[in-house]
Amino acid sequence: MDEQLHSPARLLIELRMEHAELNGRIDVLAAAAPVDELSLRRLKKRRLALRDQIAALELATDPDEPA
Repeated sequence: MDEQLHSPARLLIELRMEHAELNGRIDVLAAAAPVDELSLRRLKKRRLALRDQIAALELATDPDEPA
Protein backbone atom coordinates (compact mmCIF):
# COMPACT_ATOMS: atom_id res chain seq x y z
CA MET A 1 0.00 0.00 0.00
CA ASP A 2 2.81 2.39 0.89
CA GLU A 3 4.36 1.85 -2.54
CA GLN A 4 1.17 3.02 -4.24
CA LEU A 5 1.17 6.28 -2.28
CA HIS A 6 4.58 7.19 -3.67
CA SER A 7 4.32 5.69 -7.14
CA PRO A 8 5.20 7.75 -10.23
CA ALA A 9 1.63 7.35 -11.51
CA ARG A 10 0.22 8.82 -8.29
CA LEU A 11 2.69 11.70 -8.39
CA LEU A 12 1.75 12.39 -11.99
CA ILE A 13 -1.93 12.56 -11.06
CA GLU A 14 -1.22 14.93 -8.17
CA LEU A 15 0.91 17.21 -10.36
CA ARG A 16 -1.78 17.32 -13.04
CA MET A 17 -4.41 18.19 -10.42
CA GLU A 18 -2.27 21.00 -9.04
CA HIS A 19 -1.63 22.26 -12.58
CA ALA A 20 -5.38 22.32 -13.29
CA GLU A 21 -6.02 24.15 -10.03
CA LEU A 22 -3.41 26.76 -10.94
CA ASN A 23 -5.08 27.23 -14.33
CA GLY A 24 -8.31 28.09 -12.56
CA ARG A 25 -6.63 30.44 -10.11
CA ILE A 26 -4.82 32.21 -12.95
CA ASP A 27 -8.07 32.63 -14.88
CA VAL A 28 -9.82 34.13 -11.85
CA LEU A 29 -6.91 36.45 -11.04
CA ALA A 30 -6.56 37.61 -14.64
CA ALA A 31 -10.28 38.44 -14.78
CA ALA A 32 -10.15 40.57 -11.63
CA ALA A 33 -10.56 44.31 -12.18
CA PRO A 34 -7.27 45.49 -10.68
CA VAL A 35 -4.94 42.73 -11.90
CA ASP A 36 -2.26 41.78 -9.38
CA GLU A 37 0.60 41.36 -11.85
CA LEU A 38 3.09 40.03 -9.30
CA SER A 39 0.77 37.28 -8.08
CA LEU A 40 -0.17 36.43 -11.65
CA ARG A 41 3.49 36.09 -12.65
CA ARG A 42 4.21 33.88 -9.63
CA LEU A 43 1.29 31.59 -10.40
CA LYS A 44 2.30 31.32 -14.05
CA LYS A 45 5.89 30.55 -13.07
CA ARG A 46 4.70 27.80 -10.70
CA ARG A 47 2.39 26.42 -13.41
CA LEU A 48 5.29 26.29 -15.87
CA ALA A 49 7.49 24.49 -13.33
CA LEU A 50 4.71 21.95 -12.77
CA ARG A 51 4.36 21.45 -16.53
CA ASP A 52 8.10 20.75 -16.73
CA GLN A 53 7.87 18.25 -13.87
CA ILE A 54 4.91 16.53 -15.51
CA ALA A 55 6.72 16.30 -18.86
CA ALA A 56 9.87 14.89 -17.23
CA LEU A 57 7.87 12.33 -15.25
CA GLU A 58 5.90 11.28 -18.33
CA LEU A 59 9.13 10.85 -20.26
CA ALA A 60 10.66 8.77 -17.46
CA THR A 61 7.63 6.51 -17.05
CA ASP A 62 6.76 5.91 -20.71
CA PRO A 63 8.48 2.86 -22.16
CA ASP A 64 10.64 3.38 -25.21
CA GLU A 65 8.93 2.64 -28.48
CA PRO A 66 10.42 -0.26 -30.41
CA ALA A 67 12.22 0.74 -33.57
